[in-house]
Amino acid sequence: MTFAVTILGSNSALPILTRNSSAQILNHYNSLYLIDCGEGTQIQFLKYKIKFNRINHIFISHLHGDHFFGLIGLLSTYHLMDRKDRLNIYANPEIEELINFQLKVAKTELRYPLIFHPINSEKSEMILDDDKITVKTIPLDHKIPTSGFVFIEKQRDRNIKKEFLAIEKVPIHKFKSIKAGDDYINSDGKIYKNKDITLAPPKPRSYAYCSDTKYYEKIIPHIKNVDLLYHEATFMKDKERNAIEKFHSTTVDAANIAKKANVKKLIVGHYSARYKKLEPLLDEVKEIFKNSFLAEDGLTFNVDK
Repeated sequence: MTFAVTILGSNSALPILTRNSSAQILNHYNSLYLIDCGEGTQIQFLKYKIKFNRINHIFISHLHGDHFFGLIGLLSTYHLMDRKDRLNIYANPEIEELINFQLKVAKTELRYPLIFHPINSEKSEMILDDDKITVKTIPLDHKIPTSGFVFIEKQRDRNIKKEFLAIEKVPIHKFKSIKAGDDYINSDGKIYKNKDITLAPPKPRSYAYCSDTKYYEKIIPHIKNVDLLYHEATFMKDKERNAIEKFHSTTVDAANIAKKANVKKLIVGHYSARYKKLEPLLDEVKEIFKNSFLAEDGLTFNVDK
């Protein structure tokens, strides 16, 4: 089943021709979640054929422009497209004032419900919980209030064995209870133990997004053992002083966090515009954490166990 993240923007404050500002699409069972919305995100939707009308939840890590300057444009586009479905925005409380001011100046009254969900960046909290996925915040350490996000899919039901269905004509209305773990009793009174007629579902998968932050070990408990981690790596290790001064991370910082959190796979991104070639950054990361990859615009990474 689909659980994948597509990189729409991988650069830091200054976009360059081949790398847009921060934005990602998380696809879980064909439900799309937008994570950050830097300037130019709509163009990336078109370029990479993202069906952005299916987005109902937008998560903004913090209010630096390269993470949300594309938002008002996207909201306006939905308005022009005559959207009717509600749109949920999870972000620092100030974003509601910002967006409402922009709409007021433009004399625009949206045709769809826009719901703001304020985030408290000082603590971890569950901000979304539906039948498929749970989303929790991760407090980060940046110049302004900033949160990461961890997406954890819900445990799926057990799978009924095909060979069992071949010998027993199970009424369709019994499927739900069997998948939920109940034994099955046929019309003759024969009892089939659930463990003998079903297969355990795969373990739930998880994706963590850690945007702008300096090296911060307090995030480790929140991302422990996740299947896929995105962590910013704005600078190479020789620019450690720059990273500390600007509250960003180096390649070494990202790799050490991934290693200490025992994550399965690491993606690094949010590169300084000074870096035209990214392979040297990946080399530094892999010295510490082998299963690492570069976030590059247009790439899709599966969240796998």
